[in-house]
Amino acid sequence: MSVPASLHVPALPAIQAFAAADMAAVDALIRRRLASDVVLINQVAEHIVAAGGKRLRPMLLLLAARALGHQGADAHQLAAVVEFIHTSTLLHDDVVDESDLRRGRSTANAVWGNAASVLVGDFLYSRSFQLMVELDSMDVQRILADTTNRIAEGEVLQLLHVRNPDVDEAAYLRVIERKTAVLFAAATRLGALLAGADATTQQRLHDYGLALGHAFQIADDVLDYSADEAALGKHLGDDLAEGKATLPLIHAMAHSDAATRDRLRTIVEQGDADALPEAVAAIRAQGSLDYSRTRAAEYAEAAERALDGLEDNEAVGALRGLARYATERDH
Repeated sequence: MSVPASLHVPALPAIQAFAAADMAAVDALIRRRLASDVVLINQVAEHIVAAGGKRLRPMLLLLAARALGHQGADAHQLAAVVEFIHTSTLLHDDVVDESDLRRGRSTANAVWGNAASVLVGDFLYSRSFQLMVELDSMDVQRILADTTNRIAEGEVLQLLHVRNPDVDEAAYLRVIERKTAVLFAAATRLGALLAGADATTQQRLHDYGLALGHAFQIADDVLDYSADEAALGKHLGDDLAEGKATLPLIHAMAHSDAATRDRLRTIVEQGDADALPEAVAAIRAQGSLDYSRTRAAEYAEAAERALDGLEDNEAVGALRGLARYATERDH
């Protein structure tokens, strides 16, 4: 990748410090616009928002806008829209996946039940569209309408692959593009749009976000087989327990001997969480974690390349830093 020698590429803490004032404004807006006169909505929404997380998607929008010289209330509001959409998908995902732990805390469905989680997810989703319409931009509405539709397609596509040992790498990549990468891409494209960038520059930021989203998701899937559980904030092997064949396991199945491959297929078909040590052994034997890390790094490098040609500034450096963070983190 070509990075100007003069450009400092910061680590995550420095990136967060650089974006802190904007992110504080976004968080304040999120809390104001979460309010409802229905108490349960406030309780469930506060539970998941207070769980924190890195708020990467709104940060990406803010950084993309700043990279092109734009800051302001419209960026804060659109960043909140992106976070509301993401949060609504988390609520729905945890119900579909029957998850009981996220970011080290009980999931909303584990506390209040599936019905409340689904309905509050719907509330957050519809609230995001209220905020979006207030900005009175048909381009913004079109991008986010298309994006949310693609995310829904990704959720259904992933559901079709549950307990399916025949999922290959191409099918896996189609799912993560829709489930994860398209919202990253929308965030960065929208930042460029707010900044008044031309179509070519908007596409560059879209390409950056799309590649970054792939890198983050593949790295997440590696961590599900290799991280420290306390640091990860969820159970190791959750994907296996849910019958999801992600890239490390897909690669291991493709390269193992026939007996091991058959055993791995059975584990996927049964969603056998107790077989995690067997699966990890096969994954390590085939170098599948290293293969997956390499694929994540390729996407991270593609994200950085998409920024080539932009005027170098602190925000562009932060975007490069996030591309590197994607594959270097441990949770």
